[in-house]
Amino acid sequence: MDAQLLAAAAPITHVGVGETLTFWIIAPIAVIGALGMVFAKKAVHGALMLVANLFCVAVCYLLQDAPFLGFVQIVVYTGAIMVLFLFVLMLIGVESSESLVETLRGQRVAAVVLGLGFAGLLVFPLGKAIKNQPAAGVADVNQAGGGNIHAIARLLFTQYVFAFEAVSALLVIAAVGAMILSHRERTGPRPSQKETLRRRIAEGRVLTPVPGPGVYARADSADQVPTLPGADRGLVGGVPTSLPPGEEPPGGTGPGGGVGGDSPDASTGPGAANGSAPVGAGKGSGL
Repeated sequence: MDAQLLAAAAPITHVGVGETLTFWIIAPIAVIGALGMVFAKKAVHGALMLVANLFCVAVCYLLQDAPFLGFVQIVVYTGAIMVLFLFVLMLIGVESSESLVETLRGQRVAAVVLGLGFAGLLVFPLGKAIKNQPAAGVADVNQAGGGNIHAIARLLFTQYVFAFEAVSALLVIAAVGAMILSHRERTGPRPSQKETLRRRIAEGRVLTPVPGPGVYARADSADQVPTLPGADRGLVGGVPTSLPPGEEPPGGTGPGGGVGGDSPDASTGPGAANGSAPVGAGKGSGL
């Protein structure tokens, strides 16, 4: 069927300037997106790079007069599958640091060898198949086959029906496997919030949520006044424990509002600096 369509199509004799310019703009972006997806250290950045690559490939399909493939590429792959990947990555989370210990030894070498072998299997048979064959425009092939969607549907359900059904079965198997792997058997009822808090209290664990990774926080208590990143002053009870040179404490009080009451070292508080003894220093002293 495809040979008859190619035979009925007229060979390409001229390529428009707009098509050439768009290709030379889109193709480098697609290559950069593919390389960025492979070498990105963060999984979310890799997924976004793959979205850019798939979108550029869809534009190339549209340039070649294949609107069905182009819109399927955008709606299904870029708009559905990759958005699902991003939801999973951002809800579950993935460690940004790579594991330096390989689970399977030699997997990187095997990946390179298998990748080169797969590329060779794709390049050489395709090169031999299209050798000495005149290039035909997709628009002419669509016209000879009764339209782009009609021609693709005819090929899928006649010549490639077995491959189409095999891919469908593979997707169903992958979906069932994902549900089985993510399913967890619950032996008892789900614990309530009160039971969870009682268990945490009995175990002596932290009751309040701890700050997430990357959050600048030294305490979880709500009475701690937040400081900006890079602030050098320590806070005790919301009052700075160290003052810049030349700045006097208000009212001659210590950092905690009393005479060295909340200071880590009461003997060095403002009361000691003014010549007064610390609290309780003269009691029991007969000298």
